[in-house]
Amino acid sequence: MGSQQRSPATDLPQNQSAKTDALTSFGSLTDEQLEAHLEVSSYGVFELTGAVRPSVDLKVIPKQGFRHDTYVDPTSEAKVPVIMAAASKERLFDLFIDMIDTLGPVVDVVLETSHYHTGGHQDYYREHIDMPVLKSILYDYEDMLMNDGCTGIAVLNPQRQQEVQFDEHKMIIAYGSPLETFERVMISHDVYVDEDIRFIIEAEHVHTSSDQLYQQFEQLSTRLGMESESDDAATC
Repeated sequence: MGSQQRSPATDLPQNQSAKTDALTSFGSLTDEQLEAHLEVSSYGVFELTGAVRPSVDLKVIPKQGFRHDTYVDPTSEAKVPVIMAAASKERLFDLFIDMIDTLGPVVDVVLETSHYHTGGHQDYYREHIDMPVLKSILYDYEDMLMNDGCTGIAVLNPQRQQEVQFDEHKMIIAYGSPLETFERVMISHDVYVDEDIRFIIEAEHVHTSSDQLYQQFEQLSTRLGMESESDDAATC
């Protein structure tokens, strides 16, 4: 992948507690062992994209499914119902497109990058984009969105207070009532409810990216006519 960025992480949803395990399993590997681990893309019938790999000890084995959760706004303490989902590579992007299609004809978009940011990330915003235009552009950048472990995207309808994220771990996270429409889309793609499912973000894992993917990120941002905000806290 050219000049790669890789970093172990223990990212968790904001409403969950961080794990206390030390980040040791990746640090103890030789370069050859790390390369071998990164080359493993399938676990049973579940195929990962190139963006992220689980811990070497496989405390969480990737699998397909979704579960319900609750996001608690840190400012207002309002509770928002959430669906968190993982899907195998062959169905993942089409699932994301069908999920955002439920949000209406005009939406807002946020791109998030943690490329080359030490202790920070940057968000890019675009308001009021027609859904057909957005989907056409996203299909042009499908490879980057699927395989860049330092890029995330969120599509939202502020009037409905609903949002669909395709985060840097290549999970799909849907926020806001009602959740039934999101659930029907999931099931139509053979992604079924599993309230006991655990995700890669809930254990140590590693992200991958490259200079080429970052360049494609910048091109996508330009195509979407986005404006950037100042750095925040996150590292890739």
